[in-house]
Amino acid sequence: MASKKQRPAKLSVYLYIPNIVGYMRVLLNCIAFAVCFSNKTLFSLLYFFSFCCDAVDGWCARKFNQVSTFGAVLDMVTDRVSTACLLVILSQIYRPSLVFLSLLALDIASHWLQMYSTFLSGKTSHKDVKDSTSWLFRLYYGNRMFMGYCCVSCEVLYIILFLIAKNHTENLMNVLVESLTQFSPLFLLLALSIFGWSIKQIINVIQMKTAADVCVQYDIEKQHKP
Repeated sequence: MASKKQRPAKLSVYLYIPNIVGYMRVLLNCIAFAVCFSNKTLFSLLYFFSFCCDAVDGWCARKFNQVSTFGAVLDMVTDRVSTACLLVILSQIYRPSLVFLSLLALDIASHWLQMYSTFLSGKTSHKDVKDSTSWLFRLYYGNRMFMGYCCVSCEVLYIILFLIAKNHTENLMNVLVESLTQFSPLFLLLALSIFGWSIKQIINVIQMKTAADVCVQYDIEKQHKP
C-alpha cells in the first residue's frame, strides 16, 4: 500500500509546471540541432528560445511554489548539454578547435564540481555562495541581472560565431578581427557579448577552484574524525 501512495507523489513532481517547461527546452534543442546545418536561422531561433525558457521555468517554480531538486538538476543538465553541443559544432567550424573544446571542458567541470560540493556542504542550492571569499563569485550568483547578462553574452556570442561562419575551416581570430573592425550593429553586439563572456569564463575558473577547495576540505575533515 505504501508504494502505491508514493507513485502519485513522484508523478506530481515530474509534472510540475517548471519541469514541463524543462522538457520543452530539451525538445526544442533536439529540433534545433537536427536542423543546425540545413537552416542556421531556425536553429538560432529555437536554440535561443530554449535558452530564454530557462528564466521561464525558474519563474514558474517560484510562482507556483514548485521548486524541486529534480527540476534544478534538469535545468542545469539542459544548459550544460545544449552549450556543450554548440561548442562541439563550433570546434568543427573554427580553427584552432581546441579553444572551444577547452571552453566546453571548463564549463562542465566547474558546474559539476559546484553541484557536487553543494551536496557535500549540505546546501540546498548550488547558487548559495554567500560564504565565498570572491566578491565576483558572490555578485554573479547574488544578482540575477548580472548573471543573466553573463549567461546571455556567452550564448549570443556562440550563436553569432555560428551564423557568421562561411565555411568549416574558419580561423577564429581572423573572423573576430574582421567583424570587430566593421563598425555596425554586429560590432556592438559582439563587443558586449565578448565582455560578458570573458567575465563568465573568469567566474567558471573561480567556481571550479572554490568547489575543489570544498571537496578537499571535506576530505581533510573526514580524515580527522575520530
